[in-house]
Amino acid sequence: MPVSRRGFLGLGLQTPVTETAKPAEIRISGNENPLGPGRAVLDAVLGKFPEAGRYPFNSSPTESALGAAIAERFGAKPECVILGAGSQEILKSAMRVWVTPRRSLVTALPTFEHCTAFAKKFALPIVEVPVDASMRLDVGEMSAAASRGDAGLVYVNNPNNPTATVHGAPAIAGLIERIHKASPSTVILIDEAYHDYVTDPSYATAAPIALATPNVVVARTFSKAYGMAGMRVGYAVGMPDTIKKLDALKMPYNVSVLGVMAAMTALGDPQHIVNERARNTEVREFTLEALHDLGVRTTEAQANFVFADIGRPAKEFREACAKHGVLVGRDFPPFEKTHCRISLGTMQEMRRATDVFRIVLRPSTTASSSAVKGGR
Repeated sequence: MPVSRRGFLGLGLQTPVTETAKPAEIRISGNENPLGPGRAVLDAVLGKFPEAGRYPFNSSPTESALGAAIAERFGAKPECVILGAGSQEILKSAMRVWVTPRRSLVTALPTFEHCTAFAKKFALPIVEVPVDASMRLDVGEMSAAASRGDAGLVYVNNPNNPTATVHGAPAIAGLIERIHKASPSTVILIDEAYHDYVTDPSYATAAPIALATPNVVVARTFSKAYGMAGMRVGYAVGMPDTIKKLDALKMPYNVSVLGVMAAMTALGDPQHIVNERARNTEVREFTLEALHDLGVRTTEAQANFVFADIGRPAKEFREACAKHGVLVGRDFPPFEKTHCRISLGTMQEMRRATDVFRIVLRPSTTASSSAVKGGR
């Protein structure tokens, strides 16, 4: 029986209600966009299925067209852009290019673990710089560690995952300047996965610096605000000579026909990102207020998740919430005994989730000894 686009999108989304039906799980553990892509993207992807049997170079638009469209947004040439299967492919390639047994990775602790895990898996040298008292990246210590001359790659996650904190443009520009002055061959990779959610007026993308400065790369992804985590489309921008080294390791056909179509359509729908940022900001403020009313301190969140001092092990909190159908984040050493990362769902989901937090936390919530100074 033929299925319309509307019918296709509705398949499996509604579960018949019975007397024994349980509320659906609330998955606020993966920093995903709970709404998924915009309507324009969904329609475009469904219309592209007849070409799913083609390779990306043999369909329209091609992956080259997507790279050119991204470059145009930054006022750059296509050779300044590389596509990836999500930004994680780009991070892995960067590790393979610039980190060696003699050239270390400099990163934060805690931060997104992809580069760290790669270094540890292959016994590569790594310097992990603890976040500061406000759980922001300690850019002073990171630049000092990178300036010793043996750093191959500095990984800067801004906003930082899991702490949700951000540095303004002057701090990032200063870090780049200090590292380049002391160690010009060191590459700085700035991961801006959560760029679209930032509301701090001091923040700005580092892409213009990357496009004008050797050995600087800015990575982005369509997985977060664009709601395409399952489509696996990411990209990086930088000077041609820098991008060329990443391109040498790019997996063939790393972006699918459907992914290219989705990303091209998303780029043409900027209002969707404006709306998503506003929605996320409203939900973030609601969630922070609810946590603060419980006596839970948080960092200054600038992403689609918050990092909360729950005063107990994250595992204990996670298991208690799961009993109520709410799934929260994994452990993030060295704060796994006191803090938990909580992703932001829809407003409806977060109202239900915070009700669960009240049940789980209120009996014994106290300010832990590791509370963030100056936190909210």
